[in-house]
Amino acid sequence: MLLASLVPVSAQQTKILTAEKHNEYGLIYTLPITALDVEVTAVKETLKAGPYYQYAKKYMGTDKVVKNDAEIWTIKSVKVRPYGIPDPDSRYLMQLKPGSTTYIGVDADGMLLSINKTPELPVEEDAAVDMFEGEKIGDNEYLQYVDEDFIASQSSAKQAQMLAENLMEIRDAKISLTRGTAETMPTDGKQLELMLNSLAHQEATLTAAFLGNITKETVVRNFTFVPAENGKKTLFRLSNFNGFVGADDYSGEPVYISVNITNKGTLPVDSKGEEKKLPKDAVAYCVPGAAEVTVSFQGNALWQQELEMSQFGVVFGLNPSVFSDKKEPSYAVFDPATGALKEIGAVREEE
Repeated sequence: MLLASLVPVSAQQTKILTAEKHNEYGLIYTLPITALDVEVTAVKETLKAGPYYQYAKKYMGTDKVVKNDAEIWTIKSVKVRPYGIPDPDSRYLMQLKPGSTTYIGVDADGMLLSINKTPELPVEEDAAVDMFEGEKIGDNEYLQYVDEDFIASQSSAKQAQMLAENLMEIRDAKISLTRGTAETMPTDGKQLELMLNSLAHQEATLTAAFLGNITKETVVRNFTFVPAENGKKTLFRLSNFNGFVGADDYSGEPVYISVNITNKGTLPVDSKGEEKKLPKDAVAYCVPGAAEVTVSFQGNALWQQELEMSQFGVVFGLNPSVFSDKKEPSYAVFDPATGALKEIGAVREEE
């Protein structure tokens, strides 16, 4: 299963369920299916040609210019985070007796997190955000800094000469302000900063009319993938025209996600090597399997790691009496991404 989303998976809340008369002393919980949140960071490089690039060598002293508009997308990094989503086919009931002090901790979707212990969810990293690098210069913005003679001229060579002269005047004004020799100096540092910033933008705008302009934008997108079997699927496509596009949009090149099951969970065995039998009214949990997950683009692996997953495992259970024992009740903690038993012990040892 593949789902695309524009924002990362949000943090979930936890809650405590206790056995009460209104729920007939039964606590319902769900085991998870392991899903993958794939965070992809790409860089969008936009190249804009200047209208007077053919005069750059004469007036700017270089022929390293942008001659054609273009957009180039490259993938910078990939992160994959496993998390749990509720399995509608794995709902269970923990039946307790009146007066029982046993409680369970679940997340907002009812997935089991803990028994007789306050549940905790892993702290999520701050979500990555889009970022822009370079000078933001509008198309034909240089026209804001020319006079009537420039507009009236029908010669591109003459226009290039006037632009170059304007550029020299702007640079001279910057130098005068910086040295404190300008005829009209600002009254304070803040005003000086504003004036210098304005001149710097004008300089960048006129320079771009010759050399062109290159900007870079970091774009982050998140995709949700739920592994179900071995195989390779198209996660999304990357286009130099539209950036991130859907898996079925052939304007872009495919970014694949591959799943290779490396371990299928097995039931625990006793001292004789025989599979243990499920206790009566057992508290269900998952013995996860594992799979190697690879995200690749143009034949190169961008991310690869073996991850535990509930859907490639089996369900086993704990004897419910260990949690309701009046003398020595136990607690348990489960992995929110796989439903695996992470920790079990005596409640009094935790106090």
